[in-house]
Amino acid sequence: MKILVTGGCGFLGSNLASEALRLGHEVAVYDDLSRRGADINLAWLRGQGDFAMHQADVADADRVAGAVRDFRPDVVFHTAGQVAMTTSLNNPRRDFETNVLGGFNVLEALRQHAPNATIIFSSTNKVYGDLEDHRYTETTTRYVCDDFPHGFPETVPLDFRTPYGCSKGAADQYIRDYCLSFGINSVVFRHSSIFGGRQFASIDQGWIGWFVSQAVETLARPDRDPFTISGNGKQVRDVLFAPDLVDCYFKAVKAIDQTRGQAFNIGGGMSNSLSLLELFGLLEAELGVQLRYTELPPRSSDQKVFVADVGKAERLFGWRPTIAKEEGLRQMIDWVRASA
Repeated sequence: MKILVTGGCGFLGSNLASEALRLGHEVAVYDDLSRRGADINLAWLRGQGDFAMHQADVADADRVAGAVRDFRPDVVFHTAGQVAMTTSLNNPRRDFETNVLGGFNVLEALRQHAPNATIIFSSTNKVYGDLEDHRYTETTTRYVCDDFPHGFPETVPLDFRTPYGCSKGAADQYIRDYCLSFGINSVVFRHSSIFGGRQFASIDQGWIGWFVSQAVETLARPDRDPFTISGNGKQVRDVLFAPDLVDCYFKAVKAIDQTRGQAFNIGGGMSNSLSLLELFGLLEAELGVQLRYTELPPRSSDQKVFVADVGKAERLFGWRPTIAKEEGLRQMIDWVRASA
């Protein structure tokens, strides 16, 4: 197949592009290289095989259309986007241009130049809002959502909050509607927390990678200043390691007759759920360190709990996570150490 990966030098995009090259597909990468680590990931990808590189912004409709017209992809993995809630609050216009306009540009390019292609979009659990209308129990290490003990299904009502939730949510709905209105083979993945190699995490995005880096730094400098967390550390997410996520994308393409027009909650599931406090406990045991931190106020519209119910993905295209959170964390620690 001919596979176009937007945001192909980011964390998820570079992992998808690498797998596509490994499988022998013809690959094109579209990325403006603005994110920290993108140039490093590009150099790494160059070592994986030959591919076409388009250095441009997805908000540039002409450049997007040109890339699609020239390449005529069979599959588009649309992972380009502004991915931090905090950044969306600081610069909502840029957030809109990247996520909404960028997604629309990709869809229009496909409608005009590659209408038979499949597009899979990396959306977010933030399209469900803060989920405060549900019942929660607070334990010593985590919050528990009493209404959804097995995770949140796709039937939870959409409720966009923050500019980031609005922009990703708008793109999410455009992607689905282009299947209904124009027959585009589109699939939406509403991700929970993902982590793994090629992820250059920051305090604003990629919390597993960020706190792994804090733990590794603490091992090297036990007397370092405490790091900060937002809230009390009992917020819960399910975590999904990158190879499982890559497998999910390719499985959905193979089963496009079952997946087209659908949205799926994609994460590690309840068995791979973690609070910040529980993550710190695992890191302390694995590295033999004592983590010190200070608490900041909770972030705006933060969810106490989001765990994906992945049952729909398993039913429709036979995917579910296979890599346990402990194994993923060990590999993440190794990657952070190697990339420091």
